[in-house]
Amino acid sequence: MSNEVVLESAGTLHGQLQRGLGRAARRAADKPGAGEFVYDCIRRDPRWDPLCEERGLYYARLMVDLELPVGPVAEHLFAPSDHADGDGRRVQLALEVLADLVRLSRREAASALYRYAEEGTHWFDAIDTLVGLGDPALTHGLDELVAARCNESALDALVAGPHNPVIESWAARQPRIADALARRRETGRVRRPGAAGEKKVRRTEAELLEAARRRDDGAVAAIFELGRRRAPALLDLAEELLPQRPSRWGGAVCRALREYGPEAVPRARAWATARGGCQDMALDILARYGTREDIPLLMGELRDALERRDWGDAAGPIEGLGRLRAGEAVPLLKTAWTESTYAFLRPRVLTALTRTAPHTAESYTVEGLWDCEEGVRQVAAETAPLTRETRIRLQRLHHDAAEEPSVRAAAAGRLMT
Repeated sequence: MSNEVVLESAGTLHGQLQRGLGRAARRAADKPGAGEFVYDCIRRDPRWDPLCEERGLYYARLMVDLELPVGPVAEHLFAPSDHADGDGRRVQLALEVLADLVRLSRREAASALYRYAEEGTHWFDAIDTLVGLGDPALTHGLDELVAARCNESALDALVAGPHNPVIESWAARQPRIADALARRRETGRVRRPGAAGEKKVRRTEAELLEAARRRDDGAVAAIFELGRRRAPALLDLAEELLPQRPSRWGGAVCRALREYGPEAVPRARAWATARGGCQDMALDILARYGTREDIPLLMGELRDALERRDWGDAAGPIEGLGRLRAGEAVPLLKTAWTESTYAFLRPRVLTALTRTAPHTAESYTVEGLWDCEEGVRQVAAETAPLTRETRIRLQRLHHDAAEEPSVRAAAAGRLMT
């Protein structure tokens, strides 16, 4: 993944806000101009991978803490470029922030969402965001717009989630929405299997390998069965398929090997040394199942990934080094925490730090209580030292209706200790 937005240095408040770091949220109130930095981050989404990274609640909380008005975010939605830019990513983060502001009791943010749903280019995204809030009072009258504008496919997408009072109230008034809801319920019904069919014949590993090599619809099932049996033939098949161009069968081999277990470690070490096209899978296996013997390799891979600023490639080595409690990795882990523009990496980094250097990790767990990533906040809530400051923060996380349930539960558990 990549992002055309240029990120500021991680040593600056602006750069830290772009990365979603907790240290920026803690110091923003004392820094003049912090509010404009927050608006800039919302206007120019700084996420390396918007599909994985979280920022909405982080920036919404900053707007609440800094008492920032909603107006500039609404102005961004309705900028002249809205009609010229067909890429919904321009408004995605702003919509997320407005929704989280509503959850944080800044109800005026709902007006901007409603208006954009009526007038904006990416109106369906705003509709979907409002539906996600689950409050019929915020969507009164939009059912007519949805019924008029949405085709059947869009309606099916809109009602695809779990029970939602907004959808239920719309369905009571709009037959097309009611029909979409009925289709979803029909699709979701569990159908009982029919009469017992023919008994499956257990195939030999040689037969499974032959079926896997056919590269047809049955090949994937054969690959998974080889993985379930921990068959050595799967390792041979990996050497055939993985060096080739990506395919569904190579992907199936990778998924099967991830659950293969420690038995794959010797072959993975050979793949990592040979560099014959299986090295990525080798690294994944060694990160999951390797021993301390593999620490130098994982260290080298992490160092190389950080130098290339390839944050996705850094994830596996970080997990592996944390699992192995490799204390020598701490300097690299600290660098990854601060410098990475991929916030989704930080839960892995914090977990690795708490395992490899618990004392060093304390300051990071405290900072993590303010982080943009749910995973970081959860680990931090479970492990941060209990001080007056952290107790106050844990209380806020526990009672915040906008917070994720896993974080609220972790905060509640710590407050009971």
